[in-house]
Amino acid sequence: MTNDDGIDAPGIHAVANALAGAGYEVVVIAPAHDCSGFGAALGPLHVTGKIDFERESLDGIDAFRVDGPPALCVFAACLGGFGDRPELVVSGINAGANTGRAILHSGTVGAALTGLNFGVAGVAVSQVVGDPQQWEAAAALAVDVADRSASLPDGVVVNLNVPNRARDDIAGVRAAVLEAGGTVRSALIEREAGVLEWNLPERPAPRAGTDNHWLAAGYATVTPVQGPGAAAVSLDELATALSEADRLSA
Repeated sequence: MTNDDGIDAPGIHAVANALAGAGYEVVVIAPAHDCSGFGAALGPLHVTGKIDFERESLDGIDAFRVDGPPALCVFAACLGGFGDRPELVVSGINAGANTGRAILHSGTVGAALTGLNFGVAGVAVSQVVGDPQQWEAAAALAVDVADRSASLPDGVVVNLNVPNRARDDIAGVRAAVLEAGGTVRSALIEREAGVLEWNLPERPAPRAGTDNHWLAAGYATVTPVQGPGAAAVSLDELATALSEADRLSA
C-alpha cells in the first residue's frame, strides 16, 4: 500500500493497521515526503535510472520510505522491486476528499491507477478533513472494499471517499458518479508580475447523484475509476460487486 501524504502521515498508519488486523499481508511502500497533487507521475526515473529508498518498520509492518511519488512506489512494487508483486493496491487514507474530475490530479488515485497497468486491482481511500480526524471509519470501510476486490470488474479502481465521522454516524455507502468539477476548484489571479495567486471561489451546490452530493449528505461514496482501455462499467455493476456482504451496503 501507499499514499501521497507521505509515509509519516497518520492516514496510512490507520489503514495499514486495519488491513493487517483483518489478516492481510501488508507492505507499505510510500513517499518519504508529501507528494499531494502528483497524479500518476513517476518523476525523473528515465533520467536518474534509480529509485532511492530506506527500509523500516511502520507499527511493526514492513515498510519502505521511497524518494519519489506514490505512482513510482506502485510502479516499482509491481515490477517486484520490493518483494512479491502485490495482489491489491490500497492508496491512502488521504487527508481531504478526492472527488469529481479533479481526481485526475490526485496522487492517491494516480497510485491506484498505476497498479491497473500491471493488472492489479486498486482502492483509493480519502476522508473529508476535520478536527479531530476520525481515521477509524475510513480505515474500516477500506477493509470492507478490499474484502470485495476479487468481485470488482477488471480494469477498475474504486475511489472511496468518507465523511469525517464515526462509523455509526455515517449514513451509508453510495455508488456515485464523478462531479463535473471536484474538490479542487480554483482561479489563478496575477497579483504582481510573474506571480499567480491561488484563489478558491465559492463552490456551487453539487449535482444530485454525484460523489460530492452524497458526501455532503453524510454518506461514504464509491466511484469506479477506469484505466486506459478498460471496458465501461456501470454504477449498478459496482454496487453489486461491493454489496455482497451486509457490512457494506447502499
